Amino acid sequence: MGRWLEHSVTTEIAAPVERVWEVWSDLEAMPRWMRWIESVVTEPGNPDLTDWTLAAQGFRFHWKARITQRVEAQQLHWESVGGLPTKGGVRFYPQPDGSTAVKLSVSYELPGILAPLMEPTILGGIVTKELQANLDRFRDLVEERSVEPIAS
Repeated sequence: MGRWLEHSVTTEIAAPVERVWEVWSDLEAMPRWMRWIESVVTEPGNPDLTDWTLAAQGFRFHWKARITQRVEAQQLHWESVGGLPTKGGVRFYPQPDGSTAVKLSVSYELPGILAPLMEPTILGGIVTKELQANLDRFRDLVEERSVEPIAS
């Protein structure tokens, strides 16, 4: 059994929690804002099971993930059921000003191929920085989509 690494990042999005949840829930669109995620494919007939492909720094990893908990507009948790061992969750916190705080936590087992190549603390720093950049791109996407004309 390898070493597990865990990362948590947060951002605040100038949009209501329902809108943030709606955009996040489109898992197949994640490659638009998660740079290392090459594809997400939902299993036909089972919206809680997805196939993921990650490509970064010349490496490619694949896994299936199962949603273990879904509370609309509040939280979504998952774990892998094959491939790269991973688990995590995202929580949505509505703020008094109408914005939404989002906290993303991801844990994964350090792939054996990377263990001799990179110190886990260095890899951890790189992954945390990338996750924060991804969450910031998500924030920008939601905020761009939230600018809608007011109906008269």
